[in-house]
Amino acid sequence: MAFPYRRTVGQNIHKFRKKACLSQEQLAEKADLSYKYVGEVERGQENISLDALVRIANALKVPLADLIRGI
Repeated sequence: MAFPYRRTVGQNIHKFRKKACLSQEQLAEKADLSYKYVGEVERGQENISLDALVRIANALKVPLADLIRGI
């Protein structure tokens, strides 16, 4: 079951990833994460850790607050 906040964070990551013209694989590589994990996070299926969230924000060059906006 996807919790609403997981979905919101995933949608925000997806939006910024697309804006950066990155694939899930490219984002995963930049953030030193599994592309499968990135996909699951974007779909709201995986509970993202704070560490992974910071890595993704840094890889996307966006403030952490932008990724959690709306939760």
